[in-house]
Amino acid sequence: MSAYPLLDTVNSPAELRQLERKQLPQLAQELREFLIESVSKTGGHLSSNLGTVELTIALHYVFNTPEDRLVWDVGHQTYAHKVLTGRRAGMAKLRMLGGVSGFPRRDESSYDTFGTGHSSTSISAALGMAIGARDKGEQKHVIAVIGDGAMTAGMAFEALNNAGVADANLLVILNDNDMSISPPVGALNKYLARLFSGHAFNAARRAGEKVLGVSPSLLEFAKRTEEHIKGMVTPGTLFEEFGFNYIGPIDGHDLDSLVPTLKNIAELKGPQFLHVITKKGQGYKLAEADPVLYHGVSKFDSENGIQQGKAGGPTYTQVFGDWLCDMAAQDARLVAVTPAMREGSGMVRFAEEYPQRFHDVGIAEQHALTFAAGLACEGIRPVVAIYSTFLQRAYDQLIHDIALQNLPVMLALDRGGLVGADGATHNGAFDLSYLTCVPNMLVMAPADENECRQMLTTAFHHDGPSAVRYPRGHGPGVPPQKALTTLPLGKGEIRRTGSRIALLAFGSMLAPALEAGETMNATVANMRFVKPLDHALVRELAFGHDLLVTLEENAVIGGAGAEVSRSLEEQGLTTRLLRIGLPDRFTEHGDSVTLLAQLGLDARSIAERVGRAILE
Repeated sequence: MSAYPLLDTVNSPAELRQLERKQLPQLAQELREFLIESVSKTGGHLSSNLGTVELTIALHYVFNTPEDRLVWDVGHQTYAHKVLTGRRAGMAKLRMLGGVSGFPRRDESSYDTFGTGHSSTSISAALGMAIGARDKGEQKHVIAVIGDGAMTAGMAFEALNNAGVADANLLVILNDNDMSISPPVGALNKYLARLFSGHAFNAARRAGEKVLGVSPSLLEFAKRTEEHIKGMVTPGTLFEEFGFNYIGPIDGHDLDSLVPTLKNIAELKGPQFLHVITKKGQGYKLAEADPVLYHGVSKFDSENGIQQGKAGGPTYTQVFGDWLCDMAAQDARLVAVTPAMREGSGMVRFAEEYPQRFHDVGIAEQHALTFAAGLACEGIRPVVAIYSTFLQRAYDQLIHDIALQNLPVMLALDRGGLVGADGATHNGAFDLSYLTCVPNMLVMAPADENECRQMLTTAFHHDGPSAVRYPRGHGPGVPPQKALTTLPLGKGEIRRTGSRIALLAFGSMLAPALEAGETMNATVANMRFVKPLDHALVRELAFGHDLLVTLEENAVIGGAGAEVSRSLEEQGLTTRLLRIGLPDRFTEHGDSVTLLAQLGLDARSIAERVGRAILE
């Protein structure tokens, strides 16, 4: 007998809608068990996906997807969605090269109506879809599912502000699994949700508006009275002020509440806001007890939750976290800022040891940078820990609020380069390009763990904006020294002396460059600084070699290699230059080692490509 007798019969939402409503709890149980077993074999996001099982079932059961548009915010909560939309078999290669993405992708399924990976985009995208459908005369529902964390971003509120007056049929579902704004879920809340979404309440509202419309003052009084009554028993006043009809909060794991409420909402017009309460890790006790630990997991034993062992030595993230505490102990001016990435950026110990100097501003990258700029204006030395891919969201603030005013704001830029399984939405492929062109910026890329610590100290003491860009995971294994030493500004170093060919390596590319240099007897330089570039070293290498080769784990267009090219041109040097980096396309998810080899950035590929260039 199959372990999933009901789930085996559901390969599409159309088949799901053939089930009787009383069968849905069994389906939810089987789906949750399948997700735990599946993710234990592949790794991936677990807690968030276990929390949305019932909500996913209810949405596909009530709405006619994919004709009705379902937009998932961030997208790390869509594994159940993928299983129910025909990709159950593909979950065996989740986030692997050539396999199913860990996030929604438009080219993967018609049910993935909008590609996501960064937070807080769902309401804007869904509103665009709703207005597009309205303008084409199409009758379809558009639903955005956004988490309470993503609701902290300004973009979400910009979209709410627009949606409330846009005259479009839009349903926003707040998947609330952490915030304390909500009263306990119970019978009263379930009753109110059905009441506020039902025909009687909304018919009475419309009739009252029509009758009282002859007296604007009475109409306004009635509206305010309704808002205050709802505000006393629900936390929806804020969303009502945006122009939404607020419904909830309701239990997001109670299908007997979710399904009828969604059916009622489906018959309403205008902007609707449904507040559901869910629990991260629901149904898996270990994930319920520690949803952060089981947020993103490697392969693990589903029985005891033990994850596969990881390589020894500190990761770059851990190097930063240790440095942050050591530097704070030495300099009281240091204050740390993060846009909701305390754990991911290695700041847990700092937050515990220096709570008054730690600021988690929520998923608000733009605010994080301008907030740090304000701190710097008062003589504070802010360190902003942020992923490369998320810094993209605050580019104007970097230029206008920090660099233009030459403020000493330091960026600890994690996840530079390829990130592996998270794929195109999370690759730090562009930071060297978009940072280097900004005046006043200091940009560094460490080749190993100890150099990372030295660069962090150098950046902290720099009187201007700075960025230390380091990769995800482990480095080559150079133990960080305890001393807080700095590096000579804008100075690289020659790590190997050879002939004819010089490999100019930036950051993570030093290790494969040294390996390739041995096979080719090439000179290898650890450039260290992208800006200011070591022009003297470029000149020295140009005079002594026939071919210069730049290596970077960054977009080859506009990156470090482009800076070397500009240096050669400005110095009037005509030595041949070959630039090797990430190609002009988005790199897919998969194992980073395999991806780098495919892209020509491993030692063997570098040697082969340089060999071909020499023969040309």
